Amino acid sequence: MADRVHPMQSPPHPASPLPPPDQEDAAAAAATETTPLHPTFYEPPAPPPGTYIVQIPKDQVLRVPPPDRASRYKSLAERPVRRRRLRRACFGACGAVLFLAVAAAVFVGAVYLVFRPRAPAFSVASLSIRGLDVAALPPSSLSPELDVALRADNGANRKVGVDYRGAGEVAVSYSGARLAAGQWPAFHQAPRNVTVLSTTLRGTGVSFSDEQRKQLAAEQAARAVPLTVEARVPVRLRFGKVLRTWTVDVKATCQVTVDRLAGEAAAANRGCRVKVRPFLWWWW
Repeated sequence: MADRVHPMQSPPHPASPLPPPDQEDAAAAAATETTPLHPTFYEPPAPPPGTYIVQIPKDQVLRVPPPDRASRYKSLAERPVRRRRLRRACFGACGAVLFLAVAAAVFVGAVYLVFRPRAPAFSVASLSIRGLDVAALPPSSLSPELDVALRADNGANRKVGVDYRGAGEVAVSYSGARLAAGQWPAFHQAPRNVTVLSTTLRGTGVSFSDEQRKQLAAEQAARAVPLTVEARVPVRLRFGKVLRTWTVDVKATCQVTVDRLAGEAAAANRGCRVKVRPFLWWWW
């Protein structure tokens, strides 16, 4: 083995003062002692031989559940997955509904801008009245009969036709009392078309009070009897040959004045009001 070489002290600087003699003896004694080696030169001591058994309580096993709790563990583990799937399905359904609503709104707006649909106009062309002359008939229940000629004007629509469906009704009333009623005929009206249709209205069991009889006789003498003509017609608007609307009800209320209650009467229109419900578009 090689001899150990102890470090030597460097000679003092000429300008520095010399240490006292007792300090020189202490430094020499420290230099002669054995310098310890670095701890890395020593190997770690080997563990004593033996077998170690580590016991873990059953309720602390977290990675693998016991058989009696496996089903509960599985249900709890799958719950977040089901929630995520349900959330995605809800978002997808809401997105689809929103997309369809926006597409329908865009489609309806485009159809409206292209075709510009307008409600048809109505008026009473003529009236022929029978069985309603209170001055000539006895004061009992009446059974009037009226032949009404109605004028349907679709001139405001340049590209939209009107299909008048069956089951429509036309009624004539006086001061809120219905006199007669009949059916509206079914027909198709082309764009920019004016159609005059005739229908017969019949009533039974019509009676007036004494005050109404006096008022009706006075108005008949003045040749100005006010009547109300109401029509409720289910219609469909036709856009070209493919696109149509749902069947919607069009209600027209016309105020007219006639000069007599027997025979062919001259009807003076005082205005008609038309109401149309909102409707949806569909392909046919």
